[in-house]
Amino acid sequence: MDRQNEKALVGEAAATQFVKDGMTIGLGTGSTAYYVIKKMGEMIKAGMTLKGVATSKATEKLAIECGIQLIDINEVEELDLAIDGADEIDANFYATKGGGGALLREKIIANAAKTFIVVADGSKKVQSLGKFPLPIEVVPFGYKQTERAIRKFGCKTEIREKDGEIFVTDNGNYIVDCSFSSIQNPTQLQQDLNNIVGVVENGLFIDMVDVLISIKEHKEISVEYVQN
Repeated sequence: MDRQNEKALVGEAAATQFVKDGMTIGLGTGSTAYYVIKKMGEMIKAGMTLKGVATSKATEKLAIECGIQLIDINEVEELDLAIDGADEIDANFYATKGGGGALLREKIIANAAKTFIVVADGSKKVQSLGKFPLPIEVVPFGYKQTERAIRKFGCKTEIREKDGEIFVTDNGNYIVDCSFSSIQNPTQLQQDLNNIVGVVENGLFIDMVDVLISIKEHKEISVEYVQN
């Protein structure tokens, strides 16, 4: 089974097993969350009533195409669910997110949800974080100063670009992609990075995941409930 099929399987499983009529759902960003949203669109066409809060402008566009009614995050006290992908997730269910550039909104929405579900193909499960560059969202003013401060934590850094220009998030910020050989203490690193002046948020999702839906070795769907 290729990765695309795995993404489709876990995304559709999240929607069919956890999304119920009348819920308000945090809608993730990325290639696996895509299948969650598409499945939700099918469920709405079959008669289900759902509302969504999007984590990015790209997700807003897809949700509208799928017939999902979107509301502003400020209109609700909490969300029933948030379902999103991950760039990496380790044995402690600590995740790295932000490869799609939406980490700040993703973290706000995950934090607002009663239950945060991560959907991940088999390649995203790792023993320890660090293989995938850690994205950090920073304000544009003085971003080089901020990048130098980040580099002191032992990583190689690169300002994310797209089409030859600096990539700008939906919040008007930049992304610094940080390559660590391995992240030994992600809890401490998350705190240290967010203490840097100029850092808006980092892509470490620590003690946030409630459910992980992934693929077992035998290509069966695995649903794991995390005890935070």
